[in-house]
Amino acid sequence: MTSVPPRLSPPADPSSGPPPEYVPPATPEDAAALRNPAPHGDAGEREQLEEWLDHHRATLALKCAGLTEAQLRQRPVSPSGLSLLGLVRHLAECERGWFRCTLDGEELPGIYFTDEDPDGDLLPGEDDTWAEAYATWQAEIALARRRAAAHSLDDPGAGRKQRDTGRPFTLRWIYLHMIEEYARHNGHADLLREALDGTTGA
Repeated sequence: MTSVPPRLSPPADPSSGPPPEYVPPATPEDAAALRNPAPHGDAGEREQLEEWLDHHRATLALKCAGLTEAQLRQRPVSPSGLSLLGLVRHLAECERGWFRCTLDGEELPGIYFTDEDPDGDLLPGEDDTWAEAYATWQAEIALARRRAAAHSLDDPGAGRKQRDTGRPFTLRWIYLHMIEEYARHNGHADLLREALDGTTGA
């Protein structure tokens, strides 16, 4: 049975103990099954941000569920080189980059891209696999949730700063950006899935 991830909550008094452990879903079908409806309109700000991000994470998993390795690797919308495998690899990079590097200041290399191959996440090679990409994506989501749970929305990130102002990114900004990032790429995933097998809808 799939473990349903607990809702995140704002950091409280340290004496209250650590946040509940998040158990990454083992397959995209499991992840898609956790897809929550839109947050209630009267939910608090943090709850809405977290639920919308979880909603979009699960939506991408839903778009990948039930497909073969060959389909996940396919690039069916010419002239774009996008594939569902590439999108999952890219979102794994985003989870790592924003929550671990920008928020918590870790200095980590890209998982799939390099200076020599800046699009390496979006354009997987012949030896790259879905199983590895999915596991990496879910592991980064689990780490992102733990890092975010230790901060308030107004906490400044310890990593890179905004280019135009030099100010740090807050957790609130990171949540909003990640919702936007997933929403944009879920639009791509909609088109890719429809082109692959005709499946539409969210």
